[in-house]
Amino acid sequence: MTTESAVSAPAIALFGINMGPASEPSSMLRIAQAAEAAGYESVWTGEHIVLPDPQAPPSPAAPETHMVDTAVALTYVAAATTTIKLGSGIIILPQRQPAVLAKSLASLDYLSGGRLLFGLGVGYLEPEMTACSTPLARRGERSDEYLAAMRALWSGDAVSFDGEFVQFTSVTANPKPAQASIHTVVGGHSDRAAQRAVELAHGWYGFMRDVQTTAADIARLREMTDRFDRPAELGPLEISVTPVRRLGPGDLEAYAELGVDRLILQPGSHRSTDQVLAYIEEYAPRL
Repeated sequence: MTTESAVSAPAIALFGINMGPASEPSSMLRIAQAAEAAGYESVWTGEHIVLPDPQAPPSPAAPETHMVDTAVALTYVAAATTTIKLGSGIIILPQRQPAVLAKSLASLDYLSGGRLLFGLGVGYLEPEMTACSTPLARRGERSDEYLAAMRALWSGDAVSFDGEFVQFTSVTANPKPAQASIHTVVGGHSDRAAQRAVELAHGWYGFMRDVQTTAADIARLREMTDRFDRPAELGPLEISVTPVRRLGPGDLEAYAELGVDRLILQPGSHRSTDQVLAYIEEYAPRL
């Protein structure tokens, strides 16, 4: 988390590259390429493997919503772009088999030349967790262990891991990621999510947050930084936020004053491809 007095403008990113109009293959590439050409720092997926049908709270989307698998969508985008970073916003980690996910993400990072931003969370939607054969209980502990096991596979050969949920002995997975340490971002607004970000990740991601809720989030992150040890190799805690509304006058500066490093703008899944392209151009001058 940046503490210097100088205020830098947040990087600008785009959410939903695999959803709504962007889920159509040619639109996905047009939108990603337009964002790259306009100077956006990254594009981000959304993720739900399945959705309750009919929709019921707390499900965030209708069951007919298209969400292309995160690793597939980002690999597809990677092949058609050169510099823009590729964010998962977010992979619900306990729903995934860790060795298989480690292989997918390492392959994506390898093929993209190290452009992956691995956003992860623990999940909250019980019907989805059940469909993925994942208990809702202890999903946080499972996520922490999965991340540790994946990092072991990314970091060496003939590695072993002996955890409560994951065990393997003397195995190797290649290719390794292009990044020496895949850039990892923890999503979530709870105390435990803030602690997880401080202890285990390069950054934290808050979704649909206004300036006031972001200020409270950052205060919580500072408290967790005081209470828990942060590994030096993770560097300063990076703050990413998807605003709850379109940026209004002064919003960019307000988020910057709070110390937000990246704003991941959401044009909305109801927009047409042309409307999303216009949205990208609307915010390009702010870069």
